[in-house]
Amino acid sequence: MRLVVVGVGRVKDRALRAATDEYLGRVRRYVACDEIELADGPPAKLEPAIAKAVAGASLVAMEVEGRALESDAFARRLERLGSTGKGVVAFLIGGADGIPKDVSRAAADRWSLSTLTFPHRLARLVLVEQLYRAMTILRGEPYAH
Repeated sequence: MRLVVVGVGRVKDRALRAATDEYLGRVRRYVACDEIELADGPPAKLEPAIAKAVAGASLVAMEVEGRALESDAFARRLERLGSTGKGVVAFLIGGADGIPKDVSRAAADRWSLSTLTFPHRLARLVLVEQLYRAMTILRGEPYAH
């Protein structure tokens, strides 16, 4: 399995960047995991950049209206997605205007981190922490408990 975290916008805040990098490092102990930051812009400009970033992957659009999952279910769904196709799972977090509708409709699935609305930088940190938690759940390690 290989994971790709695609975020629209950059994480500039030092504390958030450090925390995000810490959890990306933890995820990478288990699986390959890349982070791609895309410049925000109108859908016509953003959609081709997203398509290039997630090419060949099972795409999960992270949206407030997406499927709410408990951590165990998140881990199991991730495992299933990672065992299909090329084994690449890409997670997309939109920018200020969210994820373009055509991209959302084309995604393999739509998940929600919360019914709350988070700034995309904070959502990225929460996502990578949940990816780490999922890896520990799948390996039966104590972090998740």
